[in-house]
Amino acid sequence: SFQFRMELTLIARVSDGLILATSIEGAGDGGDVNMVKYSTQAKTIFKRLAGAPPMQSIESGPYFFHYVTKGAICALCLCEKAFPRKLAFAFLEDIAQEFSNQYSTRIDSVVRPYHFLEFDQYIQQAKRKYADRSRYALGAVQNELQDVTRIMVSNIEDVIHRGEALNILESRASDLNEMSRKYKEDAKALNRKSTIFKVAVTVGSLAVLLLIFRFLPIF
Repeated sequence: SFQFRMELTLIARVSDGLILATSIEGAGDGGDVNMVKYSTQAKTIFKRLAGAPPMQSIESGPYFFHYVTKGAICALCLCEKAFPRKLAFAFLEDIAQEFSNQYSTRIDSVVRPYHFLEFDQYIQQAKRKYADRSRYALGAVQNELQDVTRIMVSNIEDVIHRGEALNILESRASDLNEMSRKYKEDAKALNRKSTIFKVAVTVGSLAVLLLIFRFLPIF
């Protein structure tokens, strides 16, 4: 049977992008020498999950990143463009579900990356299942395939720039919040000064009136 390659598979925590498990195909057998670049791009995608679609394909050079978010985790793979998207998303759904089944109670407490390296054994098993395009293999996973025509397709540059734009907006929002806070503080200070001034004028006026009444001749 003929097989397409899945170059990179990663599972990360959605809340902060911490990578929990990984599997790299091309590192030691003549794979893409730029795999480090794609790993970096994958980490960027994980950092941009806030507000992103729960399932997405992202074009990068000769590859597609495909990812699926499921609860607290995001499963992502890097495939050749010729790799059928249906199979890629079926693979991701499979490993995301199995990972959740095994580790759901421990996901939030993990503090170091690649904590669940032993999960690579299941990833390798799933890769063989979904990368095999023989008639038997395709028939075995046919019920798991889904309609992917509505899943958004983006470009890696758009994802990166969207993140940069969000960072700029967040920075500007932070600046506006700081300006608003300073304005409120200045307004309070001015109100205090105004109140003190009014009190001082009132006290001064009363003092003058008392002096006038004190020294007025009594007829």
